[in-house]
Amino acid sequence: MNRSDLLSSAGVWGMQRWVLVRPRVALLIIGLCLAAQAVAGPLNVRLSGFKPTEGGLPPGWKTWAPRAEVMPRTFIDTVHFRTGPGSLAVSGNSNPAELGGWEYLIEGVRPGAWYHFEAWYKAEGLTYEPVQAFAKLNWIGADGKREGSPDFPISVNPQGGWTRLTLDARAREKAVAMKLQLVLANAPQATIWWDDILLDEIPAPPARPVRIATIKFEPKGAGSAAEAVRRCLEVVDKTVTGQTDVILMGETITWAGTRGPYSEVAEPIPGPSTARLAEVARARKTYIATSLVEREGTAFYNTAVLIDREGRLVGKYRKVNLPYDEFEDGITPGREYPVFQTDFGKVGMMICWDSEFPEPARALALQGAEIILMPIWDGSAPVEMVRAMENQVFIVTSAYGDPSVILDPKGEQVAAATEQGAAAIATIDLNRRYEPNSYLGIIRERIVRELHAEIPVKRPGFVQ
Repeated sequence: MNRSDLLSSAGVWGMQRWVLVRPRVALLIIGLCLAAQAVAGPLNVRLSGFKPTEGGLPPGWKTWAPRAEVMPRTFIDTVHFRTGPGSLAVSGNSNPAELGGWEYLIEGVRPGAWYHFEAWYKAEGLTYEPVQAFAKLNWIGADGKREGSPDFPISVNPQGGWTRLTLDARAREKAVAMKLQLVLANAPQATIWWDDILLDEIPAPPARPVRIATIKFEPKGAGSAAEAVRRCLEVVDKTVTGQTDVILMGETITWAGTRGPYSEVAEPIPGPSTARLAEVARARKTYIATSLVEREGTAFYNTAVLIDREGRLVGKYRKVNLPYDEFEDGITPGREYPVFQTDFGKVGMMICWDSEFPEPARALALQGAEIILMPIWDGSAPVEMVRAMENQVFIVTSAYGDPSVILDPKGEQVAAATEQGAAAIATIDLNRRYEPNSYLGIIRERIVRELHAEIPVKRPGFVQ
């Protein structure tokens, strides 16, 4: 007897029916389903080429909305599809409160196993795509209720007029099924078409270890930019032993060593200081990051640089949020929050005063940054902790007054250097799943799904 025959003979079509049978019978059915799945092997689900059957719905599919009055129009569209005739269409139906779509129950999930989800969609008439078009993965327990928080696929890749939506997620510990919801939300003039849906059991992702070092050292009294750089690298040489993936040093290290006019230490990037850092990066086979005073034309910038293991300049970030003293001294603010791909993960950079504002860390997280490297003069430890927590990102600081710290995505301190001339070193795992609790779920998914960045922040009295 195969798995579908077993479910049919048990009289079960979907998890929603389980609560209608007697408890002992339900437990027997669950056991039979899990045993059948073990025999059948890993779960592999393919859903496409949708055709209506009796009742106008494809086999196994239902339509869904929180209330009848916000129900969208759902239909099978044989004109718009990706691979085979028939897609799952949802229309806003000119209803500004519209919310709902299609729902499908996938049985045979193994508790705690990892799954790769994929779906393709095409949409017209959306005004802000991240919060209007999404898939929701609800992990269902043996009692028919949702286990923990849902997962939201957030990785998107537009191809040929369609968008590929993906997520690798771990089933909740008591999950035996997954209820998939394909949603159009608050989009009265929009239509979305869903097609080519799959769910595959996959191996658990291996650890992705990254060894990070950050120093606490202010090159006070160095007298020149070159000597300030030399002193910082001397501390690295003395305190950072073994192989590292990235080493972080402090803010505007060349100016910190001279304290004179910015014009005395401002230099192009690439320039003499990055050339010296590149030598060390090549010798150690590590990435190196710090902040320098950059000159470009008539402008001075407080610029963080990232150099790779071969001594190449990966990129730079010009400090956007300037305190009044930097502004008074003629520093020009940057205009973007770039994220850089390294051989170990995605890295963003912030500098000191940036941490007082939620936007920089949020912008980096939305672009996929996993680690934020932050040279900082002094700061606020609670603020740094919050930036890590609210974006579920590692934050690494190299400070002069405060400790230099490595914070994990829960805001907890992994390592700290508290004395001048010391280093904090730790190995982190970028593939570790950080979930504050079962209710909050994975914050990174929720930020993308629930953040209404399309709503402008108004400043009364200013011209908008």
